[in-house]
Amino acid sequence: MQITRTFDLLHKGGDVYGTRPVLAYKHNGSWKTFTLAEYAENATLLSYAFLEMGLERGDKVATISNNRPEWNFVDMGLSQAGMVHVPIYPTISQDEYRHILRHSDAKIVFVSDKMLYEKLQPIVNEIDSIKNMYVFSTTNTNGYPNWNELRELGISVGNKYADKLKQISDSISPDELVSIIYTSGTTGLSKGVMLTHNNFMSNVTVCLRRYPLLAGDIALSFLPLCHVFERMVNYYYQAKGISIYYAESMATIGDNIKELKPHIFVAVPRVIEKVYDKIIAKGKDLTGIKKQLFFWAVNLGYRYKENNNGRPLYNLQLKIARKLIFSKWSEALGGRLKLVISGGAALQPRLARVFWAAGIPLYEGYGLTETSPVIASNHTAEPNALMFGSVGTVLENINVKIADDGEILMKGPSLMLGYYKDTEQTDQVIDSEGWFHTGDIGHLEKDRFLVITDRK
Repeated sequence: MQITRTFDLLHKGGDVYGTRPVLAYKHNGSWKTFTLAEYAENATLLSYAFLEMGLERGDKVATISNNRPEWNFVDMGLSQAGMVHVPIYPTISQDEYRHILRHSDAKIVFVSDKMLYEKLQPIVNEIDSIKNMYVFSTTNTNGYPNWNELRELGISVGNKYADKLKQISDSISPDELVSIIYTSGTTGLSKGVMLTHNNFMSNVTVCLRRYPLLAGDIALSFLPLCHVFERMVNYYYQAKGISIYYAESMATIGDNIKELKPHIFVAVPRVIEKVYDKIIAKGKDLTGIKKQLFFWAVNLGYRYKENNNGRPLYNLQLKIARKLIFSKWSEALGGRLKLVISGGAALQPRLARVFWAAGIPLYEGYGLTETSPVIASNHTAEPNALMFGSVGTVLENINVKIADDGEILMKGPSLMLGYYKDTEQTDQVIDSEGWFHTGDIGHLEKDRFLVITDRK
């Protein structure tokens, strides 16, 4: 399946999904699912509505929401109409909201619920470019404008815009701007990172080859979709044919894992540390021989190596530890996990070792918003491509070099167009030869594993 634009996932996904769910969320205690046909229909109806409202190619639309199928309907509805998605965290300050909504020239804003609508209304009223604001939630909304009104509008005007939408989507280049993601620097207001279809899809295409997932697998998603990491992974799942179930909240992740038994989830190290701490706390509550066995297994896990060949005694002990202790860890995480991917910050190598020992492959990767995002990742699609304490091998379509001062420089198809309305800042991070300066210090170990050691 050749995917060079994000909305190609909608039009070419039938082969990998069939009638299985693409997206799902919890509603009134049960999972509501959407097939690819339903997903595509909702996205297209929104495209028609945007055109009827007078939006044009290149216009910006913001979403301020938790993870939910409607976020995707808007994302694809904009993408195939040549418009630009500006996803925003639901938890930032009023000043940041004001800055991003004004700076991005957003024409429409979608929010997840009544509370956010009321919080944003005074700011939206100040900004002339914003025409309308809509709520995704359909319960307890005080009669505020709802996204379903746009869906209905799309139904009523569809015949009028079907040909026009096809003309637009057919003419969209992979190098066209599809999203602006605002990322906060260490100082000042956040900068708008301009990303193209090809930025995302080139990253997805290479990552597809790295992990042992199959069409029909289930993913639990809980990192914010407004963040570039989960956003790219969201596209990755759709390219692979994986059903995406959105966790109800961060507080329900454990319950959702037990219920869904996912094959994959993506997390930041802090979440993985919490999972680990919870398991260790249960071990501490044990007594006698059970407690001794538990911590014998944990200490064995800390000594796990990427390649255990030539360690027959260790491997025998590990087999026993997995049967007696680690099998319960796996069961607590649903019993079907093929892998967990960690990103966003440094992962403690001992956590990677102990989870691998437990039969739960934990892969660490590295990237930035400006690189859409993955620059390097650990994987096992080829021999010796896993090294604890590193962020893995550089993606095949990306070049990395280490500057004289140790800074990691990157060049490749996933590199942003630049910062929106800020050529000065863009020129500071992308040099005259096209190298992006990450601001991270590191080195290549064994000529292939990228190791991050500091921030410049």
